[in-house]
Amino acid sequence: MEWLSDPNIWVGFLTLVVLEIVLGIDNLIFIAILAEKLPPQQRDKARLLGLTLAMLMRLGLLTMISWIVSLTEPLFSVGRLQFSGRDLILLLGGLFLLGKATMELHERVEGKAHSHAGPAEYASFGVVVAQIIALDAVFSLDSVITAVGMVDELGVMMAAVVVSMGVMLFASKPLTRFVNAHPTVVVLCLSFLLMIGLSLIAEGFGFHIPKSYLYAAIGFSVMIEALNQLARRNFARQEAHLPLRERTADAVLRLLGAKGGEGNEGAGAGAVSAPSTAFVPEERNMVSGVLSLSQRSIRSIMTNRADISWIDMQADAATIRTQLLDTPHGFFPVCRGELDEIVGVARAKDLMADLTHAGSIDPAHVRPPIIVPDASGVLKVMETLKRSHGQVVLIADEYGTIQGLVTPIDILEAIAGEFPDEDELPVVREEGPCRWRVDGSADLHYLQQVLGTEVLVSENDEYTSLAGFMLERFGTLPEVGQAVELDQLRFEVAEVLDRRIATVLVTRSAPAARPSRAS
Repeated sequence: MEWLSDPNIWVGFLTLVVLEIVLGIDNLIFIAILAEKLPPQQRDKARLLGLTLAMLMRLGLLTMISWIVSLTEPLFSVGRLQFSGRDLILLLGGLFLLGKATMELHERVEGKAHSHAGPAEYASFGVVVAQIIALDAVFSLDSVITAVGMVDELGVMMAAVVVSMGVMLFASKPLTRFVNAHPTVVVLCLSFLLMIGLSLIAEGFGFHIPKSYLYAAIGFSVMIEALNQLARRNFARQEAHLPLRERTADAVLRLLGAKGGEGNEGAGAGAVSAPSTAFVPEERNMVSGVLSLSQRSIRSIMTNRADISWIDMQADAATIRTQLLDTPHGFFPVCRGELDEIVGVARAKDLMADLTHAGSIDPAHVRPPIIVPDASGVLKVMETLKRSHGQVVLIADEYGTIQGLVTPIDILEAIAGEFPDEDELPVVREEGPCRWRVDGSADLHYLQQVLGTEVLVSENDEYTSLAGFMLERFGTLPEVGQAVELDQLRFEVAEVLDRRIATVLVTRSAPAARPSRAS
């Protein structure tokens, strides 16, 4: 009993218990698959019987192989090398472990998994038990040979087998869940099998490798894997603090081929990215528009105050009629003298009918205005539009000044891009290869999609238009010809009207040519 005080024995025992548990997982999984063929009331009995038979079979094989290994008399020789029964067992066992571990690693790396489709009818208990016995005979070989390669004492081997099978009996379901949730642990244990198989082959050829070397390598690897699991758990906790909607949006955008942010590099490392040709840019832009809609301010999608077409009730009938005919809108804000003196909103056809029959606007046809603060989110304004029965929604600041209006078309444009009216030009006009003429009022989200860049929009910015972006960069109203360069894009002020940037010329510089390599 002196071996009980040897620390190497205890290290080998504990390591062998862990390896036996991992090596028995495949056996456990297949037993569970076979047990599914039985009626529900017999499945636990079959699982218990299968694991018990596996333990008895391993103990019997351990006794036989340990006795054969003790035979050290040479049976034959090849050159200077002499081979005994022990050497043959070690060589065959080492080759078996190398082959099995290599095949298992190949399946893990290639992503192959065992699949099972249960039959419609239940099988008989005897047939299932016979299949379990056949599986136990196959799956017990690797664990027995591993035990022989790890420790020298038969008692330690048997104790490790009994303890591991006992753990598997009482914790079969949690063990299966743990292995499925931590595939790197299985890969690590399979690498241990490669190392043990190599040591067995070396022993078979007469080269003795001290067991302490194996224990040190295994212990160091386990320590590194523990740190790896801890790092993954900490990363998962950090990810859990992000909103679920944001995590889902980032994952969908990565699958669509969008560029991930710096903070998402770790999250995207394990994701499978879709081919860049699976989705055309228009589809990616639409999905991106939907997922980012709730994060945008209402100012980024509304029609600005300067571009609002409104009706002055104090104007004469001819002026109002001309304005209605020249402007292709279905609804108009109706005001007295100025936009902030809002009376309501009216349909163009009702206004035209009033002017034709009565020569003035009938107040009965003017609906009460729907006004929401500019601090409201896009989703809240969209819900308001759903209840407005086609009416526009006016946006006001904290002082009650009208800042813009929102229609269903504005929501659609935020998702799918521009839909210019008959009296409008596109805010982004392509003038040639890598050259665009852009209105200062262009929405930065839309412009960013057109230009294929990600440097225009930031969460902390208070501006939403290209003009605001340019003013932030210059710090004052720029002159025509002044330019800003960013991300191989040159933004040059082309027109300034009424103390605002009206037009910007955007050009993309060609990437620098790589120097030719001298032959």
